[in-house]
Amino acid sequence: MILGHKKQWDFLIRMVNNKKIPHALLFSGQERLGKKKVAIEFSRFLLGGEPFSHSDFIFVEPKGNLISISQIRDLIWRLSLKSFSAPFKIALLDKVHLMPADSQNCFLKTLEEPKNSLLILITEHPELLFSTITSRCQTIKFLPVKTEEIKNFLAEKGIEDKKAEKIAKISEGKPGEAIKILNFGKFEENEKQIEDLKKILNSPLHFKFKYAKNLIDEEKLSEVLKNWTFYLRRVFIRKVREKDPFLKKLKDNILLLEKINFLISTKNINKKLALEILMLEL
Repeated sequence: MILGHKKQWDFLIRMVNNKKIPHALLFSGQERLGKKKVAIEFSRFLLGGEPFSHSDFIFVEPKGNLISISQIRDLIWRLSLKSFSAPFKIALLDKVHLMPADSQNCFLKTLEEPKNSLLILITEHPELLFSTITSRCQTIKFLPVKTEEIKNFLAEKGIEDKKAEKIAKISEGKPGEAIKILNFGKFEENEKQIEDLKKILNSPLHFKFKYAKNLIDEEKLSEVLKNWTFYLRRVFIRKVREKDPFLKKLKDNILLLEKINFLISTKNINKKLALEILMLEL
């Protein structure tokens, strides 16, 4: 089941019906919107069965924090082989913004010399891709799903109305985030992370640095920073209505959180230094 993204899905099906499927599609939008879900369902539709058990389906995802050139070379080799039972091969590449320059250069050759295949690229940071890659793809943009749609989906799963509404708001239009909170019991964990932030905001610097030191080893550091960003955004909206004089500082903190989270997710940066800078500003 695909939650939301009806326009995107209808566009894809129209392409198939009109026999105008491009060589490469770029699914662009924030993480956990459901881009990969749509890509998998579209692959299932084209192949007539489960993609991950189909001989003509290739899935590439980052190993560690990058898609290496060896992965791209392997992909090119597999695409060079004849398809087994489908009219063409389908390659789904997740988080393509994690291809370093050498991987992108290597991948570009595949786009420049299209074979009998469909490439589906997924990214939340298209700006990190070479323009020569994006220009050779048909871009389909994904937007946040309406809160009401997510709430109704959760209600159908038997979630109590008040909790469903809160999870729908926390997910910020991201079905994947809502499902993750629902399936992995993240609701209480998210609430605790927000309470920790409230405590940090009212604590002396030595406490903040101590907290930052413990946070460095947090396996889900990115999720913690995202939850903090969500909370501060809600506070910002409320303060705008109240015309609070500290709006600029609040806005700067939100931007800093987003920047640090982006760097931690995409670059090999000094986490300790980044978190200490964050604590100095909070």
